[in-house]
Amino acid sequence: MAARNAFYAQSGGVTSVINASACGVIETARAHPDRIGTVYAGRNGIIGALQEELIDTSLESVDAISALKHTPSGAFGSCRYKLKGLDTHKAQYERLIEVFKAHDIGYFFYNGGGDSADTCLKVSQLSSTLGYPITAVHVPKTVDNDLPVTDCCPGFGSVAKYIATSVKEASFDVASMAKTSTKIFVIEVMGRHAGWIAAAGGLASSADCPLPIVILFPEVPFDEASFLFRVDEMVKRHGYCSIVVSEGVQDKEGKFLSDQGLKDAFGHAQLGGVAPLIANLCREKLGYKYHWAVADYLQRAARHIASRTDVEQAYAVGRAAVELALSGRNSVMPTIVRKSDQPYSWEIGVAELKDVANVEKKMPGNFISNDGFGITEACRRYLLPLISGEDYPPYRNGLPDYVRLRNIAVDKKLAGEFQI
Repeated sequence: MAARNAFYAQSGGVTSVINASACGVIETARAHPDRIGTVYAGRNGIIGALQEELIDTSLESVDAISALKHTPSGAFGSCRYKLKGLDTHKAQYERLIEVFKAHDIGYFFYNGGGDSADTCLKVSQLSSTLGYPITAVHVPKTVDNDLPVTDCCPGFGSVAKYIATSVKEASFDVASMAKTSTKIFVIEVMGRHAGWIAAAGGLASSADCPLPIVILFPEVPFDEASFLFRVDEMVKRHGYCSIVVSEGVQDKEGKFLSDQGLKDAFGHAQLGGVAPLIANLCREKLGYKYHWAVADYLQRAARHIASRTDVEQAYAVGRAAVELALSGRNSVMPTIVRKSDQPYSWEIGVAELKDVANVEKKMPGNFISNDGFGITEACRRYLLPLISGEDYPPYRNGLPDYVRLRNIAVDKKLAGEFQI
């Protein structure tokens, strides 16, 4: 059987370790030249396929591809673009087939979250629907940690480590100033419907270093009175309070506190700005001076403090995706299977994409404290292994030494431009 080429693309919000998955895919494919020819990367995700903007990764050196493992963000560019249904947007799929045929692409690896799993599922169905053999495997990634089936999502452990560290350091700062100045610090973190990242802020407080921290989860409807009572109680007892608020916090009617009335490319509400809202509430109702911050891109780009566990898992799912494809599996996703908490051990499993696409995994009830403002010991046991270990990038002149690939495109073979 002649080797066929592969298409790899990154989708959605990038992470500090998504390139480690890319490294896993490319290095593993290169180890099987008899089965996989060239790995083409989509410039800006699936859009690269639709517009025939294919990057020839074979032109990158072994060292450059290896350096992806310690380089943050998306080396080939990402996108927020979800393929619609085949029945209503057949032209998109016909275009994909044209491009795949033109470049002899038989393997499709899509690295992303829930919406990307849906796209990968649809592409996997092209073989039977449009008569072109294509093996599609989803490579999991999302800082939100909300993909089902898998124990955790590559990208989350490093964000969790960054947020836990930032909350701890900021809390030390506020504690030192609280007597005569700031008493409230608010940090806004990502998490539309699932409070996994916010929960990580709770790790900043521990038995040997207790800190006054209040967490606002998307899973817990915001109650102003009980929130203010809890914050006031913390300040009176400790002199200060740190508040971790998820961007997806909702009121009792289910409306996002930070809903700007805008939509992103996936049709989701555009969120942001809940930190100043919460901070102002503490000042107006309680009279406390505050500072607030929005972690935003910093939390998902912070490769300098990535979790070693996360890096290893991100690479492993990239490698496993290729191995699954070569074994004949289609429409699947490699997963992380937790074998034990202490000592922490894990292995690679596999999930059917039909069980993954468009399903969100929220925080389980037993991970949130009874008052709704903290995490339980069960949550702590789940989270701690995921932020474990350091995997510092190389440094040069005092700064992380990240790789920038050449990203040389192959010549287009099709006439005309496809409009997205």
